[in-house]
Amino acid sequence: MNLRWMEAVLPLGIIAGMLCVMGNAQYYIHKSAHGRPKHIGNDMWDVAMERRDKKLVEQASPSN
Repeated sequence: MNLRWMEAVLPLGIIAGMLCVMGNAQYYIHKSAHGRPKHIGNDMWDVAMERRDKKLVEQASPSN
């Protein structure tokens, strides 16, 4: 009688554990594919600045 709460907690623990596993899997798959962690909340401005920075670095590299 005392362990009725275990019937509800066990499946919820399994679900929470699987959510953590899937989140970590997404992180490591993205990191291995792109070489760096995903930037959360990237908007158009951030994307434009990343392109600009990459272009500036590429232009500066051959001149060194």
